[in-house]
Amino acid sequence: QVQLVESGGGLVQPGGSLRLSCAASGFALDYYAIGWFRQAPGKEREGVSSITRDGNTYYADSVKGRFTNSRDNAKNTVYLQMNSLKPEDTAVYYCATGRDRGSSYYRLRGVRVADFGSWGQGTQVTVSS
Repeated sequence: QVQLVESGGGLVQPGGSLRLSCAASGFALDYYAIGWFRQAPGKEREGVSSITRDGNTYYADSVKGRFTNSRDNAKNTVYLQMNSLKPEDTAVYYCATGRDRGSSYYRLRGVRVADFGSWGQGTQVTVSS
């Protein structure tokens, strides 16, 4: 069965940290670029970060300097380390696979929902005191 499974979400206080995991089964993640997205209640899904097959990363301005995207192809897993979390980071976080369009593309276009296809089920991140 081909699937992506996110984990690592939870409740954290402002300023805290979480590490999300995106594990693939039934296929090899290293053939794809991986995007991280989030969706808050009543808002559209937005791109947070991407990582290309060779490990080049892109971050939305809202998370730059606080989030780190990395991949471990041996474990078939991608990670999103989230530090200095803010209440506005509260959302369901998703990972998704997409054709690797190269780092320049993501720098110019951002992380777009339309560029990614297979999605996980999401993991809830709540930042609150």
